[in-house]
Amino acid sequence: MMASDDAPLLIAEGLTKWYGRQPGCRDVSFSLHAGEVIAVVGESGSGKSTLLQLLSAQIEASSGRVLYRMRDGATRDLASLGEAERRLLARTDWGYVHQDATLGLRMAVSAGANVGERLMAVGERHYGRIRGAALGWLDRVEIDRGRVDDSPRTYSGGMRQRLQIARNLVTAPRLIFMDEPTGGLDVSVQARLLDLLRGLVADLELSVVVVTHDLAVARMLSHRMIVMKGGQVVETGLTDQVLDDPCEAYTQLLVASILPP
Repeated sequence: MMASDDAPLLIAEGLTKWYGRQPGCRDVSFSLHAGEVIAVVGESGSGKSTLLQLLSAQIEASSGRVLYRMRDGATRDLASLGEAERRLLARTDWGYVHQDATLGLRMAVSAGANVGERLMAVGERHYGRIRGAALGWLDRVEIDRGRVDDSPRTYSGGMRQRLQIARNLVTAPRLIFMDEPTGGLDVSVQARLLDLLRGLVADLELSVVVVTHDLAVARMLSHRMIVMKGGQVVETGLTDQVLDDPCEAYTQLLVASILPP
């Protein structure tokens, strides 16, 4: 299916995932445009992480589908892609930022190698260019370039998360999936990371789907919000509108219990 430049980048249609008789998510539909950030929020067990795994083709849907607009303008059903095509998307057009940075990094190699490895995966072989790109991205995510040859094991939690971001962005992806990107970090580290993420998303005009239980993170990063409960979407809308004037009782409770007055 061909798409115009203003067509959505990502479309979810009726996404449903069952784990036996337990629903992971049910009948979720929405679209994401280029340069747009959508936050998926809800309590633990609401289905938001399952939804993110479905969107990023890590797990197969029980029903429904995910469509993605490729760089050639064609919109493809992810289920129709071969395994090699999905891996190529994950290495080039997509990034995935894990809550636990050790899942998104290779801890046995240096910081520079973590960034450079993704470039090598898309065909770069010139050591000088790879090294230069790694140093440039360490600068961009506010890591001292003198740490380029250090192992991520020697990095703090916040530094590891910033290194994971650099590793993801070095190939100029169009779409980033984020799973609780500030979870587990100290408040001061969270604030610094959020400020960095907001700047990078705006500068690079990235499309982002971010899963978070923290409504302050959603407010700072996202344009639109999807609220989930029990695997289903209970409310959607512009982020400020949903947070400042929630319509559904569950969203009202969520906002009242998490956001300060």
